[in-house]
Amino acid sequence: MIKTKEIWMSGLALFSMFFGAGNLILPPLLGLKAQDDWFIVVLGFAITAVVIPIMAIYAHARLQGTLYDFGKKVSPKFSVLYCLLIYIIAIALPAPRTASVTHEMAIAPFFESSTLLTSTVYFGLVLLFVLNRSRVLSILGKFLTPFIVCILLLIIVLGLASETAALQNGSFKAPLVDGILEGYQTFDAIGGVVVGAVLIVSLKIRGYHTFEAKKSLIIKSGIIAGVGLIIIYAGLILLGAVFSHQFEVDIDRTVLLSGLSEKTLGHIGSMFLSVLVALACFTTAVGIVTGTADYFKGLFKESQLAYTITAIIGCIIGVIVGSFNVEFIIELAVPALMFIYPITIVLIILNVLPKQYGTPLIFRSVVIVTAIFSIPDFLSVLGYAAHIEFLTKSIPLAAHRLGWVLPAIITFTIAFIFQSKSSVA
Repeated sequence: MIKTKEIWMSGLALFSMFFGAGNLILPPLLGLKAQDDWFIVVLGFAITAVVIPIMAIYAHARLQGTLYDFGKKVSPKFSVLYCLLIYIIAIALPAPRTASVTHEMAIAPFFESSTLLTSTVYFGLVLLFVLNRSRVLSILGKFLTPFIVCILLLIIVLGLASETAALQNGSFKAPLVDGILEGYQTFDAIGGVVVGAVLIVSLKIRGYHTFEAKKSLIIKSGIIAGVGLIIIYAGLILLGAVFSHQFEVDIDRTVLLSGLSEKTLGHIGSMFLSVLVALACFTTAVGIVTGTADYFKGLFKESQLAYTITAIIGCIIGVIVGSFNVEFIIELAVPALMFIYPITIVLIILNVLPKQYGTPLIFRSVVIVTAIFSIPDFLSVLGYAAHIEFLTKSIPLAAHRLGWVLPAIITFTIAFIFQSKSSVA
C-alpha cells in the first residue's frame, strides 16, 4: 500500500517542479484581457500549462528513461537533435527570463540600477552555485514554494473578497486559443520532459521498484500537483479579470503582478513577495544551467571540462538575454515555442498512449508532419505572415497558430490504420 504521506510528498514535489516564479506573471494579464471570458481562458491555459506537463511525467513513468527516450522511436539522430534544441532553448530563454523578472520585481522598484548590472551579478552567483553544486539551494527551494503559494492564495482571496466590479467583454477573439498559446510560455511541457526523470529516480530510491507502484503513485501525485496548479492559475486569471478596470490593457506582466500584490497586501507584503519571487527565480536558473551542463557533460564522456564550459557559456547567454525586459524575452521566445512546443506535445501524447498506438511508424509520421505544419506558425511570428497568407488560409486552425493540430490527428489515424492492416497481412 502506498502511504498517504508519500502521495502528498510526491504531489508537492511535482507541484514545485512546475511552479516556476516566472510563470506567475503570465495568468494575471490573461485575466485582464479576457475579463468575462476568464473561465474559457483558464481551460486553454490549463491544457498546455497543466495537463500536458503532468502527462509528460506519466510518460516518464512508462519509459523509465531519459529525455533521449522520448524521441528515439522517431530515430536516434532526431532524438539527439531534439535534446540539443530543448536544452539550448531552456538555457537561452527561460533561464535569462528569471533574471529579468528578478530585476523588474525585486530590484527596479527599490534601486536605480541597470538591467545589465542585475543580470551580471545574478548569473555570476548562478555560475558559483552551479560549479559548486551546493545543497543549500535545494533546501531553500523546499521552503520557498510553500511561502509563495501561501502569499498568492492570500492575494487571490483578499483580492476577490474586496473587489466586486462587474466584468466587461474581453478583448480576445478566441479566448480558448489565447489561453493555449500563453500556456506555451510557461515552458512546462518542456520542463516535464526534462525533469520528469528526477521523480522516477527519487521514487526508486524511496523503495518503489515495480512499474505498477510507480504508476499508481505518479497518477495520484499528478492529480494533486495538477489541482494545485489549476487553483493558483485560475485564481490569478480571475484576479486579473476583476481588477482589470484598475490597470491599463498594455501593462507589463511584472508590473501587473506587483500592482495586484500591493493592492491586496500593501507595500510591505508586496516587497516580501518580490524577494521570494527573486529567490525562486534564482533556484530555477541554477536548476536549468545545471541540468544543461550535466547533459553536455554526458555527451562528452562525463567530462568535467565540458560541464564547466557549458555552465560558463550558459551564464554568459543569461547575462546578455537577461539584460532585456521580460516582455521582450517573452516575445523572443514565441518563434522557438511555435516550433518546438507542438513537437514536444506530440511526443508526450504518443509516449502516453498504449504501445499499439505508439509504433516507430506512427512516431515518425506524426512528428514529421507536426514539424512541417509548425513551420507556417514559426514563420508568421517571425514577420512573414503576409508571404505565407495562402498557407494560413488553406490550413485549418493556422490562423490561430495551431495549424499542426488537424494534420497531426489525420496522420496519426492513417498511420495507425496502415500499421493495423500491415500487422494483419
